[in-house]
Amino acid sequence: MSETAEVTRSLVSAPLPQIIEKLGLSIAQAQAALDANSVQIAQAMAETEVELAGKQHNLISLGFLPTFYAFTEATVEAKLSFSMSESTEVGVKVGVKAKVNYGVVMVAASVDVSYARKFSVSAEGASSIAARLVSLPAPDAFIELLRRQADKPVP
Repeated sequence: MSETAEVTRSLVSAPLPQIIEKLGLSIAQAQAALDANSVQIAQAMAETEVELAGKQHNLISLGFLPTFYAFTEATVEAKLSFSMSESTEVGVKVGVKAKVNYGVVMVAASVDVSYARKFSVSAEGASSIAARLVSLPAPDAFIELLRRQADKPVP
């Protein structure tokens, strides 16, 4: 198999499905981490007490809520351009000289053979990953649960 065909086969079998799978899993893990962070912030808000008008209130009971975030889109872009060339050159030069001098014939022959095989490969690549993140309100059930917890008297 020629070098050109082998390089082409390697480039065509790039692991695009694995790249897409890893992007999806990475986004899912990042989303879980964002959600866990929002829950931790809610817990910290519930535990943070503020005194107003002589009464203790936690931040949740005062209407503060954690912000939740969500990935709305993700894009993987990969560009690859390559060029390959393979050439073979064969050359043959034949020369004959003859000379007659006083009845004597002299003959000379020359043969020049050349062979050249050239390979050229150039490749360029660029890739980018972009994700869009937006803030969302906390889920209604979560807000209601936080408010019920905030309304309980502090022992």
